[in-house]
Amino acid sequence: MTEMAGRPGTSGGLVLRAGQFVFAAACICAMASAPGFTNYTAFCYLIASMGLQALWSLGLACLDCYALILKRDLQQAFFMSLFVVGDWVTAILSFAAACSAGGVVVLFERDAYFCRRDPQLPCGRFEVATAFAFLSWACSAVSALVMFWLFASL
Repeated sequence: MTEMAGRPGTSGGLVLRAGQFVFAAACICAMASAPGFTNYTAFCYLIASMGLQALWSLGLACLDCYALILKRDLQQAFFMSLFVVGDWVTAILSFAAACSAGGVVVLFERDAYFCRRDPQLPCGRFEVATAFAFLSWACSAVSALVMFWLFASL
């Protein structure tokens, strides 16, 4: 079980962390480039959640690089408990933020037709940012599951 792909301190873990960071950063950039996103609470929550996701995944990516360069083992009970809690918290927050932003996007596009009525509303950017948030969450969910299984096997 300790040879699971994506565990901390391996190249697979580094790829998962890099994916989380890149998609979270892309989400932040796409949403920040959309004028007026601050008028909607769900989009502000998405920015805050993706900011936390980006910081968490960047920090753990640096830790993975450190472990890879110095050939250190990060599968100690203390580290694993921190990774499990941090991954699950960020995964749940990311999922909640992506779902709330997705709900607002669907409301704007398909239910209330705000995007048709107000062409100044950057609905395309809202959609792209929400898609990046779901991609970041997918990487985070995989990482959280890997951490849970590794922690359970200690």
